[in-house]
Amino acid sequence: MRGVFSHAIAAALVSAALILPASAQSGDKTAKIGVLNDMSSLYADIGGPNSVVAAKMAIADSGLEAKGWKIELVSGDHQNKPDVGVNLARQWIDVDKVDLITDTPNSGVALAISNLVKEKNSILMNSGGASADLTGKACNANTISMTYDTYMLAHGTGQALTKAGGDTWFFLTADYAFGAALERDTTAVVKANGGKVVGSVKHPLNTPDFSSFLLQAQASKAKVIGLANAGGDTTNSIKQAAEFGITAGGQKLAALLLFINDVHSLGLKTAQGLTFTESYYWDLNDNTRAFADRFQKQAKNNAKPSMTQAGVYAAVLHYLKTLEAMGANPHDGAKVVAKMKEIPADDLPFGKSVIRADGRRMVPAFLFEVKSPAESKGPWDYYKKVADISADDAARPLADSECPLVKK
Repeated sequence: MRGVFSHAIAAALVSAALILPASAQSGDKTAKIGVLNDMSSLYADIGGPNSVVAAKMAIADSGLEAKGWKIELVSGDHQNKPDVGVNLARQWIDVDKVDLITDTPNSGVALAISNLVKEKNSILMNSGGASADLTGKACNANTISMTYDTYMLAHGTGQALTKAGGDTWFFLTADYAFGAALERDTTAVVKANGGKVVGSVKHPLNTPDFSSFLLQAQASKAKVIGLANAGGDTTNSIKQAAEFGITAGGQKLAALLLFINDVHSLGLKTAQGLTFTESYYWDLNDNTRAFADRFQKQAKNNAKPSMTQAGVYAAVLHYLKTLEAMGANPHDGAKVVAKMKEIPADDLPFGKSVIRADGRRMVPAFLFEVKSPAESKGPWDYYKKVADISADDAARPLADSECPLVKK
């Protein structure tokens, strides 16, 4: 009887397997991706709707849909408010079953989302949030930073200008996590290279009037005025500094975070001579040009891709390639991130590179200077390369890392 009973159980199990849906037998081949950024305010040009374009391109280029995968894409506006961003992300994860959140320009929002994905075992692939703390003291096993951070910006622009004789600095700093991190990291570099900081002033996010802040910077007599802000705040700072005659008076503006969209908005006549650091520019090589040309044809306002939009493309593509390598989506954020660190990321905007234990993608950076109108050969031809910065020099050494994932 025992043998008959055993055969009956085995037969029942075989029958059950035959009636299971194909997805249960072959693994779950679905993924849902959320692009979370500023869709309507000062960071909309560097991320916004065109980050969604970049994500769609990555989904198409992954080829997974043609192989039977179902990939969904949603997008949302965090309004540069951490509470708004977290509430939307929580709904995405809990209700809409979003697996991956990407972009997140605004370090306050990015840090809050990073904590949430750790709690929910989801994934954040940050492209827009600049704070180096995301892969430093606030790092976790569910977050990756793909594109740049405040350490890279400080060690590119800050070091170059200090070594070139700009040994006294005054900071105009956006009053939130990003600005604080950028001022902190640049101050360390300035001091390490023999310079000193003579003062700083914090300004509200997205303020229209920089006059009082610029007058303090002008009165400081600092050789360099460091703009520890981004997007519309940076362009407004630069425009109003020109109106006050600050650069004409001999002080130099350091745009510590500048995007091609900012230069396009300012125009070369106003932006010429600005020195800054980025990890992507559309005209670096054949691959960056190929990506930018395809992107521009689909982009709002016929724009070239920003560094962060290129990073969104790279993030989504690497995520989907990793799922394909795993054979299915386990819907386990930490497990997928661990696999993403094993597989080299490889894409047109940034080339081939690895993701470190702390979640930092190791991409090289470049020190650029904005061309004069006479140097530009046509639309979007805005940058000339001053120096290459290796991936190792662009990222904080692991030996100095505060990330608890790093073994020392």
